[in-house]
Amino acid sequence: MPHWTASLAFAPQSGFRHFLKTQYADQTFKGLYTWNGFDAALLLPYFAVMIVLAIYGVHRYQLVYLYFKHRKDYHPEPPGKFTELPRITVQLPIYNEQFVIDRLLEAICAMDYPQDKLEIQLLDDSTDETQQVAAAIVARYAALGHPIVYMHRENRHGFKAGALDAGLKVAKGDLIAIFDADFVPPHDWLMKVVHHFYDPAIGMVQTRWTHLNRDYSLLTQVEAILLDGHFVLEHGARARSGDFFNFNGTAGMWRRQAITDAGGWQHDTLTEDTDLSYRSQLAGWKFKYLPDIECPAELPIEMTAFKTQQARWAKGLIQTSIKVLPLIFKSNVPRRIKIEAVYHLTANLSYPLMVLMTALLIPAMIVRFYQGWFQMLLIDVPLFTASTLSIATFYVISQRELFPKNWLKTFLYLPILMALGIGLTITNTKAVMEALFGIKSAFARTPKYSVAKKGEKSKAAKYRKRLLLTPWIELAIGTYFALAIVYTFTNNNFFTAPFLLLFVLGYWYTGLMSLLQGRFERWKSGASPDANTDESSPKPFPVGV
Repeated sequence: MPHWTASLAFAPQSGFRHFLKTQYADQTFKGLYTWNGFDAALLLPYFAVMIVLAIYGVHRYQLVYLYFKHRKDYHPEPPGKFTELPRITVQLPIYNEQFVIDRLLEAICAMDYPQDKLEIQLLDDSTDETQQVAAAIVARYAALGHPIVYMHRENRHGFKAGALDAGLKVAKGDLIAIFDADFVPPHDWLMKVVHHFYDPAIGMVQTRWTHLNRDYSLLTQVEAILLDGHFVLEHGARARSGDFFNFNGTAGMWRRQAITDAGGWQHDTLTEDTDLSYRSQLAGWKFKYLPDIECPAELPIEMTAFKTQQARWAKGLIQTSIKVLPLIFKSNVPRRIKIEAVYHLTANLSYPLMVLMTALLIPAMIVRFYQGWFQMLLIDVPLFTASTLSIATFYVISQRELFPKNWLKTFLYLPILMALGIGLTITNTKAVMEALFGIKSAFARTPKYSVAKKGEKSKAAKYRKRLLLTPWIELAIGTYFALAIVYTFTNNNFFTAPFLLLFVLGYWYTGLMSLLQGRFERWKSGASPDANTDESSPKPFPVGV
């Protein structure tokens, strides 16, 4: 017997070769496994959830298809130019954001537009020192001749929507440009956008967000990719194909009449921008998206701030779907617009579905382990391709469109991007369920830290959100999946481990970052752990995640 044959015959019965033999070649127990009621009760909801997630995943592929199919339908140039420029009111809604006010007003007051055709409203709902800081800066620019006014409300009735509505009642402009406190519009933004309203059918023009602090950390890099996917492919596909799309709350300009015809700003949802957008388009107004016109802004640099922002968007979109989908169904808009609106406004239902899948994943994996790998691959691979792989495809293509020379590095961020999406399921599921059960909450603003460069320290620690139980739940779930990986290896189920690792990475990453971010600064400065009292959302409103 040759030496290599003997070695093979007496090789240890473990490792990858043994795994392949036992899984695919060994027929000893073939036919012994049979389904039972317990397995069916477990696997049927598991597959139902996977199928729904796969449907939303297929929709991502459809958006990519529409984006490229209608590439020629994008018209970046205005249809004409005004001989006499219309009057514009620039609205700047703020709330406890003292560290970014100076940067904002410097950019706004430097914008190119005739002063006699411009009005700037600083709409301040602040309850802290921001009032004094903002009033002083406005007074300084007003003394220099800028047409700027300071408006402060003693209550937050209606939150951001209420502030915008209050400003609109006294605004002089026919066009309304809106910027949040963390945005820094370029000096030529108004002149680039205004002429698109030469078309009398245009009710709103949205421009693309870019990122002041994209390279600040791994978190901001991933956040930037997530937003790029939305602004490149989602907005691009919907706008080019003629579907409804939404104003993003900032870096856009409205025709005043389009707001009025839609019923004005309303504050019964946390995404007042999307709510107004759909009502305005149902009233017959056309929207235009200009991805070539950029408006830089600051990304959240801390996990708790990012989670607060995402939870608000998730809850608000579900609230908006409950409110406007019945109106859309009753309208005479084309069926494809109605279908796209359902996908758009209900997409965040995937978060509670992900929680359900998380609960069923390990038991389902154990049951299916005894069914054989062929059956698992036959069903799981198509579902995985439709749901999970669609996420990777979506964001890689968006980066290729924006950065054709260095888009390949996106693949390095994909694992943490997908893991981060998994880690958000707890907070976003809570937000979605609150929306479904009609539980109201305050508009939780995203803290602005006024940082742009890597290593730069935040000046706004006072706005850091307090931490509750959620990070500990995330750590516990991550540990559960880590133990599941150990189980898979004891059963030679190697193919499942990489998928489970995403769950471990996602829950541990969001949990640990929520617990640890900010503590290092307190340790370095010697501040008391109780010194930070989160003045941004006073009781009885929610103060974070």
